[in-house]
Amino acid sequence: MKNIKRKVWIEAEQWAEGEWDIEDVNTDVIVVFSNRMKWIASFFTYKNIQTIRENNRKTGECLNGSYYWSSDMVLIDIGSSERIHEVINYLIESEEFENVFTRYPDVEIEDEEYYPKGFFVKN
Repeated sequence: MKNIKRKVWIEAEQWAEGEWDIEDVNTDVIVVFSNRMKWIASFFTYKNIQTIRENNRKTGECLNGSYYWSSDMVLIDIGSSERIHEVINYLIESEEFENVFTRYPDVEIEDEEYYPKGFFVKN
């Protein structure tokens, strides 16, 4: 994976201006490699976990905030695009990426239009 082109999609980048608080956020992240492999994780700031806990205490969810879980969770100090890319790069370099992200079905040929022209390696 180290030498394969990749495209990173961060859900929060699609939100309206002002909705992305890099201190208190959770956002899905999809990494697609040029060999069509697709990987997904959800990035949460530490502060966001506390915010979720406080909200759950008020609403009664998750046993009144006694627990919380999310599949594919990655805890992060700052939820900026730069930090998310930095973590992804580190995970790839340290060969931990496949332990942290969950693999999803490969990108289908009919979905190529959503990626830069020539992004995918031809078989």
